[in-house]
Amino acid sequence: MSDKRIRIVLIDDHTLFRTGIQTLLGMEDEFEVVGEAADGLSGVKLVEQCCPDVVLLDLDMPVMNGRDALAQILSSRPEQVVVMLTVSEDSDDLTECMRLGARGFLLKNINAEFLVDSIRKAARGDNVFSPEMTARLVQSLIRPHNAQPTSALDTLTPREMEILGHLAAGHSNKIIARKLDLAESTIKVHVQSILRKLELSSRVQAAVYAVQHKVPQPED
Repeated sequence: MSDKRIRIVLIDDHTLFRTGIQTLLGMEDEFEVVGEAADGLSGVKLVEQCCPDVVLLDLDMPVMNGRDALAQILSSRPEQVVVMLTVSEDSDDLTECMRLGARGFLLKNINAEFLVDSIRKAARGDNVFSPEMTARLVQSLIRPHNAQPTSALDTLTPREMEILGHLAAGHSNKIIARKLDLAESTIKVHVQSILRKLELSSRVQAAVYAVQHKVPQPED
């Protein structure tokens, strides 16, 4: 594609993140960001209008989440290249997005060079993954389909277990974010994932659950 720019649509609810990605891609002559949207529903409409080569799609967004947006985009444009770009390390999110037809699953902690190279590969038709997610995908494929986790805690990622320990200690998202050197919005996504997996409705219930199941709490 040396004589043709790779046209990209960004769908993410964080304005600063979109601005940063657009600035990064603008430094590469082969890329052209043709549109951006702050929620899944607007993103679906934008893809229909712009017909980009590659869509970078977040998972946790208002109005319509990334999974539903992915399904809608590919239902009308089966050939569309969509790469998930998210903070979620959830194996279920990974396998569901790949089942729906995503071309890749990248974590937002990747460096600029990896992102640029991944977009090039995706535009060529390759699947792209963050290294951590490649390992998770392999594990999900080799695990027997009828195997059940011994407890709900087994469904949590190491990061989610760490955050659950902080919940047990009564820490707020802001405090957890500071202690783990992560964005508060990232902590919020992890907490939502924890509640979903443990089938709980509040962080208070999660804290009680963690104490009952002797989840290690952080040392002050």
